[in-house]
Amino acid sequence: MDKQEIFTEGFWHNNTIFAQLLGMCPLLGVTTSAENGFWMGAATTFVLMGSNLVVSVVRGVIPKNVRIPAYITIIAAFVTVVDMAMDAWMHGMYLVLGLFIPLIVVNCSVLGRAEAFASKNTVSDSVVDGLSVGLGFTLALLVLGGVREVIGQGTLFGRPLFGAHYPDFLMFILPPGAFIALGFILVGVRLINRWLGSRAALRWDALQLPRRVRCQSA
Repeated sequence: MDKQEIFTEGFWHNNTIFAQLLGMCPLLGVTTSAENGFWMGAATTFVLMGSNLVVSVVRGVIPKNVRIPAYITIIAAFVTVVDMAMDAWMHGMYLVLGLFIPLIVVNCSVLGRAEAFASKNTVSDSVVDGLSVGLGFTLALLVLGGVREVIGQGTLFGRPLFGAHYPDFLMFILPPGAFIALGFILVGVRLINRWLGSRAALRWDALQLPRRVRCQSA
């Protein structure tokens, strides 16, 4: 599998949220706005890339019977860096995200990539995998946060879209709104995948047609 396929697989086809429905706690907890979703996704992407890189480097020296505790320790080190950096330079956002930053340590998608991919592949491929999975996770948080913010408050990244008289829909800011919005987003993703599949099938038929014509003429 080349790097483009690794990226496409992690970002879209095997997306942590859209395909696997993993990491739902931060998805539903922090996505009250697009900005919150973006920074939570950025923090997770940094942890994914860093932990994948280190796991791939040291995979040959970690005993198999202690590999999971070792991976968790590596992940926790990067989470600590993110937690302290956000507290120092983005204290407002740090207070908003709160406990969800330390909870990246137990995000099953982060540990899953370390175990399933980084421990079996090269450093460069592992970094690409971490980047793609992180960006896919960020996309999901950003889309859900944006939808909830637009419908719930009539704003996007804090900027009003519909004027001062927009009637806020509090339900979309509360947890039930997250489930409702996520359901419609997943329907949209399924429709996009179906459309992409039909386009791929048409391209395949177009490529095979000249070959069939040559075979029949021969």
